[in-house]
Amino acid sequence: MASQDEQELKSALWSVVNDIVDKESIKQTRNATPQFIGALTDMVWTQIESVAVDLESFSRHAGRSTITTDDVLLLARRNEDLHDILKEQVDERKADRVKKGKQRA
Repeated sequence: MASQDEQELKSALWSVVNDIVDKESIKQTRNATPQFIGALTDMVWTQIESVAVDLESFSRHAGRSTITTDDVLLLARRNEDLHDILKEQVDERKADRVKKGKQRA
């Protein structure tokens, strides 16, 4: 049986998926059944669990106990477009930190 925390997370995920499906349904002038939203939520939950296991494995393999952006980039390596978007975000944040560090000095 799932823990209380897990149930709360699944409920929050269902709410977010429901909101996204509702917005898209309005745009497409379509309807989505509660069963569809539930199935989509289950699929997203399963994907999140898989991603979490992979990220933990990458971190552990690198001898770290904390997941870093390097782990996330490694996970995204097979999706070139996603990898490029994430890499760009990481590089921008690093540049911002360097810029802020120089302003303080």
